[in-house]
Amino acid sequence: MTIRVAQVATGNAGRLTLRQLITDDRFDLVAVSVSDPAKVGEDAGTLAGLQVTTGIAAVADLDAVIAAAPQCVVYCAMGDTRPVEATNDVRRILEAGIDVVGSAPGTLQFPWGTMPQKVIDKVEASAQAGGASVYVTGVDPGFASDLVPLALASTCQRIEQVKCYELADYATYDGAEVMFDLMGFGKPLTDTPLLFLPGVLGLAWGTAIRMMAEGLGIEVDEIVEHWEAEPAPEGYDIAAGRIEKGTIAALKFSISGLVAGHPAIVVEHVTRTRDDLRPDWARPAAGGGSYRVEITGEPSYVVDIVPSSEHGDHNHAAIVAACGRIVNAIPDVLAAPPGIRSTLDLPLPTGRGTYVGPRQA
Repeated sequence: MTIRVAQVATGNAGRLTLRQLITDDRFDLVAVSVSDPAKVGEDAGTLAGLQVTTGIAAVADLDAVIAAAPQCVVYCAMGDTRPVEATNDVRRILEAGIDVVGSAPGTLQFPWGTMPQKVIDKVEASAQAGGASVYVTGVDPGFASDLVPLALASTCQRIEQVKCYELADYATYDGAEVMFDLMGFGKPLTDTPLLFLPGVLGLAWGTAIRMMAEGLGIEVDEIVEHWEAEPAPEGYDIAAGRIEKGTIAALKFSISGLVAGHPAIVVEHVTRTRDDLRPDWARPAAGGGSYRVEITGEPSYVVDIVPSSEHGDHNHAAIVAACGRIVNAIPDVLAAPPGIRSTLDLPLPTGRGTYVGPRQA
């Protein structure tokens, strides 16, 4: 029996989850909502970039999505700059008895110790009232900073440190709101971007730090944030817009979970908009981007994950990976007890249902 699903938002992530919801035989798409008035009335197939007509026209109203009675909503609306609104949307869906998987709000990935307890209690109350569950995940925070390191950790006799990296050139990433408004690219070095205001990094990646700590059976005493920026040597254009000379063109930032003063769990990002910037910072294993997991212990590991896609570069491939993980989790989330669910609660992912065999010439 197919699973009735709906999609909320069709941006960089949402259009790719929508593509799988349409093409994957496990699912029956019943509704799509959008925030852009220009997209209202468009067929879901068009919004997903597919040459198919689904008969499902996009609406601008979350109530209409709920009224379509899906079993699960895939929620990919912007949560970084509108966390309160995103959380309230999820609560409305849960209270209607509909499960939620998605990329936002990110703090719901593992909110304990990161999100205010009163907010956690409200989301849990909504889930219990509707008998529904919510699971938020992605790449990083997501499988590159929870599932992969914990799988490797399960083979170690002892561990001193777990460190996860995202190493990427973002020149081809076209998310202007994330690039300029959140991360501060193209802004003066004297500015503090939204992402680096005190506590924001810890809020965004504290979920991954605390989830890994829970999986390792340790307790983080403190989360420490660090960031530094490199200016553009000259003006140039990237997919998201213009980087002027002297403005932020590359970033390195880290979030460290300390145990007795020792950085036991670290997440570090190196984000460039040009390959030649700061060659002394960590570099991707191949191509324009990779994820790296380093475990210091017995045994120690260095594992590089290099995503690629037939439809785009490393940035596109990373978003596809995030979307695949979100959509493939739907059956397990439907089977899970009501409440906020994390990777630690769900069965080990298998990719069941995704194999299609070799392509025909």
